[in-house]
Amino acid sequence: MRKTTKAVRIGRVTIGAGSPVAIQSMTKIKSSQVEAVVRQIRELEAVGCEIVRLAIKDEADALAIRKIKSRVKMPLVADIHFDWRLAMTAIEAGADKVRLNPGNIFRKAEIAQVVAAAKQARIPIRVGVNSGSVKGGKASVEAMVRSARDYIRILEGFKFKNIVISLKASNVCDTISTYRAMSKLSDYPLHLGVTATGSPFQGAIKSSIAIGALLSEGIGDTIRVSLTDKPEREVLAAKAILEAVGLRRFGPEIISCPTCGRCEVNLVKIVKELEIRLSTIDYRLLTRPLKIAVMGCVVNGPGEAKEADIGVAFGKKDGLVFKNGLALKKVSSAGCIEYLLKEIRGS
Repeated sequence: MRKTTKAVRIGRVTIGAGSPVAIQSMTKIKSSQVEAVVRQIRELEAVGCEIVRLAIKDEADALAIRKIKSRVKMPLVADIHFDWRLAMTAIEAGADKVRLNPGNIFRKAEIAQVVAAAKQARIPIRVGVNSGSVKGGKASVEAMVRSARDYIRILEGFKFKNIVISLKASNVCDTISTYRAMSKLSDYPLHLGVTATGSPFQGAIKSSIAIGALLSEGIGDTIRVSLTDKPEREVLAAKAILEAVGLRRFGPEIISCPTCGRCEVNLVKIVKELEIRLSTIDYRLLTRPLKIAVMGCVVNGPGEAKEADIGVAFGKKDGLVFKNGLALKKVSSAGCIEYLLKEIRGS
């Protein structure tokens, strides 16, 4: 069961209070390059991103928010470090949320100015703690949680409670521990993520373990998978994590065997082609979420295919197709994809 947290609205998206776990990413272009940023945001939206963060390094980046916002629908989050005045400019330009780093924006008088602007604009502030920039020393779990709590007390001291929290470490176990600890101490919505994850492959695994573990415990209201890769890959990874833990469904689910010496068809090719073909179907037109099984041999194949909504279990060359637990017909490996797609469209 998910932990109940406060509702926080970011543009048109609400997180917390039982709302669906929202997917975030971050543009990877200087924000003042408006045309390129708008193009990247539209690409992110096409693959399912729901909230996007912009790096605000200087005044030109902050001012660009106004132009970007006029051309996209997705909520825009201004990522602010070091200079509190950039937060003021970003808010004035129309940012839907600002992220402040307690490690480099910590003077109360400066925070007070940002809070006043956020109140007037009715937008939230994310307290974004990162292990690489914890103020005053080593980034232990205790230090990260303390940094977030101290900052929250400052915001609450200014009568501000429109807050989101993140506590990202590059270490999976530390990330899990900090979020577990913070979840017990606060009912503000939590933005989950692992920072500086390494290569795309390694990063996807680290993020899946940490974010998946927390989500399975009911912790987390929005996620960003940080990858040294194209931002669209972050969104696809986030969707896969949410589907794996059963929190959201974005399309038909494929289950397939890893293949072994018993497999006598090119199952890898079949599954890859099916996945590509399924991506062209508007899953919203389907009457319900579908589980599709593509199995390579007779050991587990028939059982998995029967349990799926639609499935095929291959023998030597042909496969037996099942739908809702009933055998339909035998199909060749060459013709199975077209037959499966026909049955899926009829579901």
